[in-house]
Amino acid sequence: MAVASPAIAQPTDPVDTTVCKAEEDALERDIDLARSRGQMLRRQHLAEAMAALQARCKTVTPEQSRAARVERLEQAIRELRLELSRAEEQLRQLKQ
Repeated sequence: MAVASPAIAQPTDPVDTTVCKAEEDALERDIDLARSRGQMLRRQHLAEAMAALQARCKTVTPEQSRAARVERLEQAIRELRLELSRAEEQLRQLKQ
C-alpha cells in the first residue's frame, strides 16, 4: 500500500507545477501591467500574491526569493520616488 500512494501522487506533480507556472506567468503580466499604469497598491498586492504562490508551489530557492524581494523593493522605491517627484512638481505649480 505504501508503494501505491507515491505512484499515485507523481502524475499530479507535473500538473501542479504547470498550474503554478501558469499562475505565476499571469501574475507577472498583471504586475507589469499595474507597474506600467502606475497602480502601486495593486502592484504591491500582486507581488504579495506572487510570493504566496511561490511559497505554496516552492518554485524558487530562498536565494532567488530574497533577490526577487530585494529587486521588487528597489523597483518600488524608484517608482515611489518618481511619483513623489511628480507630486512635488504639481505642488510647486499650484503654489505659483
